[in-house]
Amino acid sequence: MESGTLNPPFLLKPAGVQTALASAGLRAWGKNSMVDAAREVILTTVEDVRLLGVMSRQPRPHHKGLAILLHGWEGSSESTYIRTTGRFLFSRGFDVFRLNLRDHGPSHHLNTGIFYAVLLDEVFDAVRQISEAENGNPVFLAGFSLGGNFVLRIARRCATHPIDGLKQVFSISPVLDPGKATDHIDNSRFILKYFLKKWRRSLAIKQRLYPEHYDFSGIMDVDNIREMTERLLARYSTYDNASAYFKGYTLINNDLQGIAIPTTILTAADDPIIPVEDFYDLHTSAATRLIVQPHGGHNGFLEGWRLNGWYEKVMEELFEKNGTGNKGIVD
Repeated sequence: MESGTLNPPFLLKPAGVQTALASAGLRAWGKNSMVDAAREVILTTVEDVRLLGVMSRQPRPHHKGLAILLHGWEGSSESTYIRTTGRFLFSRGFDVFRLNLRDHGPSHHLNTGIFYAVLLDEVFDAVRQISEAENGNPVFLAGFSLGGNFVLRIARRCATHPIDGLKQVFSISPVLDPGKATDHIDNSRFILKYFLKKWRRSLAIKQRLYPEHYDFSGIMDVDNIREMTERLLARYSTYDNASAYFKGYTLINNDLQGIAIPTTILTAADDPIIPVEDFYDLHTSAATRLIVQPHGGHNGFLEGWRLNGWYEKVMEELFEKNGTGNKGIVD
């Protein structure tokens, strides 16, 4: 498959516009059959962690497989880019499962412990459960931003712990070096304001639900993500500092060489959060394909005034091809 180059209209080209519109609610307006068919599911992992998901099934017998979608940090199953991507795939005949990370969406009450991005085991086990319940039907996994980081780590783990039915992984704007990403957020006034508001709200919910466990009063007034992370870790984790924590989910250099499942990574050269240089230094496996677009911002890749994601058609074709049992990279 020839992906081509994304060439949005002039006014849509700026990275800031692409990034802002990726999460803009107006993109999710209108009829959404995926949402109409949705039902909530609570998964209990082998570690007794409970994660909230939303399943949307196709009317039988029309079925192409199941797409599992994973949002970014402080997003949720209701994030615009998740709803629009899910709507597109559902309209093309795929079942869709939108999985929430711990303490994302309306799930703070499900676990006493707080969310950390290093908590791969629970997300891996949730994806495994979802996939195994499909009884051999094809399953596809896509993640955005921090969710993109999670799906790459899941793909890597599948080399030694395969997940039945998982055919393709698609990672959009993945975080590779969380330390760098944090600093880029802190150096962008508008992006920082967005994440501070969402993180403070999330922490306030957790404290209200578990006041005997958490007091975030010494964190809420901090005006940057790195220092908030440092204070949170110092009080509620075993990590000595943010650098040690970030190392736990960093994906650089040879970290993705072990991936054996067909995997596509999509990023933009103008991403204001994830430096494109990090991708050029990656040494990936033969099963991994990297697409770097000149435009797209972070999670955007909007190709026209309908504000559709360019990657959706790429994702659909990859899922359809790999879901038929064909192996290898689609080119």
